[in-house]
Amino acid sequence: MFRRVAIIGGGAAASALLGELLGRRLPQPLHLDWYTGGRAPVRGVAYSTRSDRHLLNVRAASMGMFAGRPGDFLDFMRRHDPAVAGTDFLPRRCYGDYLEAQMAQALQQGKSNGHDVHIIPEQVDAIVPERDHLTVMQGEERRQTDAAVLAVGALPAQPLAGVSAAALASMRYVVDPWDLLNDAEQRRAAPDKVVLIGLGLTAVDVLLELSARWPRTRFVAVSRHGVLPEVHQHAASAPADDGTTLVEAMRDAPEIRRWLQLVREAIGAGKDWRTVIDSLRPHTPALWHELPLPQRERFLRHAGWAWQRARHRMPRQVHEAISNLEDDGRLQRRRGRLQSVDVVGEALRLTVRRAGVQHALDADMVIQTVGLDTDIERTDHPLLRQLLLNRHIMADPQGLGVMAAADGRLRHDHGHWPHLFAIGSLLRGTLWESTAMPEIRQHAHCLANQLLGEALASA
Repeated sequence: MFRRVAIIGGGAAASALLGELLGRRLPQPLHLDWYTGGRAPVRGVAYSTRSDRHLLNVRAASMGMFAGRPGDFLDFMRRHDPAVAGTDFLPRRCYGDYLEAQMAQALQQGKSNGHDVHIIPEQVDAIVPERDHLTVMQGEERRQTDAAVLAVGALPAQPLAGVSAAALASMRYVVDPWDLLNDAEQRRAAPDKVVLIGLGLTAVDVLLELSARWPRTRFVAVSRHGVLPEVHQHAASAPADDGTTLVEAMRDAPEIRRWLQLVREAIGAGKDWRTVIDSLRPHTPALWHELPLPQRERFLRHAGWAWQRARHRMPRQVHEAISNLEDDGRLQRRRGRLQSVDVVGEALRLTVRRAGVQHALDADMVIQTVGLDTDIERTDHPLLRQLLLNRHIMADPQGLGVMAAADGRLRHDHGHWPHLFAIGSLLRGTLWESTAMPEIRQHAHCLANQLLGEALASA
């Protein structure tokens, strides 16, 4: 059992793990140091938005914070509004409220169970792993701990390659769209033309908010394929065999071309392609683990974008709002790869390559909406830079966070640390699906069991 544990990060993944630990009554109490960083704890980036236009992309019935209690969020919302249905896609701000309420309850329960929680609203500067403990450094303080868990969430956004220093200095190239969306004072004047780079769910959030904030602004969204995320069906469903036949066939042939063929065949035999994709969700980490590295690279190169589009879908009301923007002529979608962004006169000029031909596109503002950044070799996150520089962790070769075992133990040159773990987005290279609440809560449950070890067995 690890009696003293440091949890580093203030978002939903850290909160789910902390709640799992505090809810256990143990022979010996836990001492938990929770480093929440500079942001308000619990809500993190994902659930800090206060806009009702930003909806969850998972139905309310499946958004409970803890394993075994997926309906908790729905129960919480029905106490406020009995008309809420399990199939509803609710505002993310409501989920932030739920997380805060759950954490307040967990902290109180932890106190009743004798556990000690020290909440530190600062970022960790460094971690030094040693044979039987770790030293966590924050400012002038040094704390020894038995184990530490990295739950840092989204890494600081980095400018895309080809963006000039002049474009960044102009303050009209927005690297992190949430800095703009969460600007309560809305100090920027409305631009005439905005170009978005990327067309995933982050771009959808930006379009929903800024099109309402700036009713006369026109938007152009550029991405490799020029397509939006797919749309959820009205109700969740599953194939008759819960996808078992498909999963077993995929395990027998861990090769991307064969997998795509099997998925197409399953879709052809079913009623809706979404049912097939959703049936794979519980099995995705195991399937990803069995996929050889060259096949993972092949998937990311050729099919990753299609999987993301099909797997991470929009609620129908969001799709309708985006379609209305297109119908009104306020949104255009274009295919192409960004080559450069520079300042030309009063405008930002983008060079976009499509079908071997370069095209110029001018804008008053450019917003980077490429989604989650998990490339720790490019990040300026201080703690991850320190751990990587000192060879305490290893970067995933595809830029998908850190190298780790399936249980979250981080890898170094000579093996896996027994007492240094990760949860959430840093494990994309290990689990592929690691950022949505259904996956996070299950990993938090398993990781809590692992941290408690023998104490859990004898409790």
